[in-house]
Amino acid sequence: MNPVLAHVLELFEQRGSAPYGGECVTQLEHALQCAALAEADGAGPELITASLLHDLGHLVHDLGDDAAEHGVDDKHEFRALHLLRRAFTAPVLEPIRLHVDAKRYLCIADQGYHALLSPASQLSLSLQGGAFDAHSARHFIEQPCARDAVRLRLWDDLAKIPGATVPTLEHYAGIMARCTM
Repeated sequence: MNPVLAHVLELFEQRGSAPYGGECVTQLEHALQCAALAEADGAGPELITASLLHDLGHLVHDLGDDAAEHGVDDKHEFRALHLLRRAFTAPVLEPIRLHVDAKRYLCIADQGYHALLSPASQLSLSLQGGAFDAHSARHFIEQPCARDAVRLRLWDDLAKIPGATVPTLEHYAGIMARCTM
């Protein structure tokens, strides 16, 4: 098995039961639900993998599960990239890197989006810079992989259902393995 993939699986095993910052699911439940939504929507293996791993940054820092409640943006979208770059390419990495900016983009692109965000997600949005202005939104959506990041973000927002039935981590390990370099 690819050593990065083995490390990712170990992180989920060791830290996946941690609460998902102010939501009613664990980190692993959120990751699996997001990947399941991507898979059900017909996404390819790279975007399914990105959906599973988009919040891995929460599992590699020691800021605690409630950093946002203490006014700290944990910059989780960047924290795991150093690890993931050793195994994955841009179609996996870029949606992960851009998923926070996708939330900022959606706040201006979809007038009703902000109201649909959970309180925890609204709090983190304020720490992440808030909604984009029109110029920043245009710049964001023109980037390669930005549209995939928006798709991931929409699944991310829905992946917070306690007790949802989804495929196992082992199922997604097989999909991730197909995406490694």
